Amino acid sequence: MSTSVSVVLLLAINLGLIWLLIAAPVGRRTLRLSRVLKASPARLAGLVSPLGSEADWHPSVLSSEPLSSDRARQTFRYPDRRGEPITRTVSVREARDGDGIACETRVIEDSALDSSFWEDYVDRRFLRPVPGGTLMTVEQTDRYRGIAFLLFRYVQLRREMKALDQWLATGQGEVRGILERPATQMVLAILSTVLLWPFFGLNVRGLMLSSFLTVVIVLHEFGHMAAYRAFGHKRVRMIFVPLLGGIAVGGRPYNSRFEVAVCALMGAGMSAFLVPPLIALHDVASRATGAAVLVFLLILGAFNLLNLLPMHRFDGGQVLRQVFSSRAGLLSASFLVTLAIVFVGWRIGLPFTLLIAGLAVFTLLSLIGAGGVKPRRALEPMTPPQRLLAGFGFYAALALHGYAIVYACDALIA
Repeated sequence: MSTSVSVVLLLAINLGLIWLLIAAPVGRRTLRLSRVLKASPARLAGLVSPLGSEADWHPSVLSSEPLSSDRARQTFRYPDRRGEPITRTVSVREARDGDGIACETRVIEDSALDSSFWEDYVDRRFLRPVPGGTLMTVEQTDRYRGIAFLLFRYVQLRREMKALDQWLATGQGEVRGILERPATQMVLAILSTVLLWPFFGLNVRGLMLSSFLTVVIVLHEFGHMAAYRAFGHKRVRMIFVPLLGGIAVGGRPYNSRFEVAVCALMGAGMSAFLVPPLIALHDVASRATGAAVLVFLLILGAFNLLNLLPMHRFDGGQVLRQVFSSRAGLLSASFLVTLAIVFVGWRIGLPFTLLIAGLAVFTLLSLIGAGGVKPRRALEPMTPPQRLLAGFGFYAALALHGYAIVYACDALIA
């Protein structure tokens, strides 16, 4: 299989997976899980109902305060955009059928998210006595676009039921699973490298290329994580998704447009700092080592330059949308950035038809899942100095990664 065909195939697979995860019209779906717990229905109702006397058993819940016979206010450990605990007001409807108990919960108000996020969400808990305890059945209904959030909810439900079982036995519940552990992420990164290997050829050269790409992805996500830390996120982590790359996750929602711009820009921005040292290393390295440095420099530049494309879901699109407040300014900047990236492709000898086809693919990729979760309150606007800093930072990252590609290609061809 030729390299060009492999790259096209890899892009097609990525496009399909991304569509499935964040854009597939999944519609209204109900998750349903059951577990037998060693406790009476009345005891469990006090734990799983927001109106219950022990509703704060969950490690992520700070408090659950009844406001009336059918409403409660829950306070969570998760911070909102200002670092304060997120609060939710929920409506609760309880019903009894003999010894069985049913509890239905809906979210009325959320301190972090717009009410539209919760309009289709319903949580139902059914408790029925069985030999050895109580059969608890949990149903969560919501409307989904893409299966990513559906899978996330499923994993969270399984963890909650396991933690509840543990809490009943020991008085302590642990919700955290193995996915967030560094060792798990390392295994996923290795798995991603192995899965990418066939696309570059099942030989030593192909393994080197897939390994370089994995390292570049990790460096890119470390840049995002460093920016989160700089803005005061107490907990940041990276989740590696085989074939698709990595996702840096902050510890709270964004507070300002400047924060959005910097956190998006620092993926390519931190990698840009490596371009001058890598060029210097190539100048003093041996022929074999120098060739490997050039290949790494080419992958580093190409990956980050593509991320700077002014598409909706790409880092470049996120930065430009914060920097330019007017539609005319955003369109002009997007056109110039796209033109600069196309020029780099033309400069290294890519066919014009391939460049146009590539832009069409990335534009389609950008349109996938172009919506997003709407916060309850608008983000703080950027000041003129912040726009200037973010704009020049974007220009520097664009120029450095463009130069890295041109330098590496010229040196490899020479």
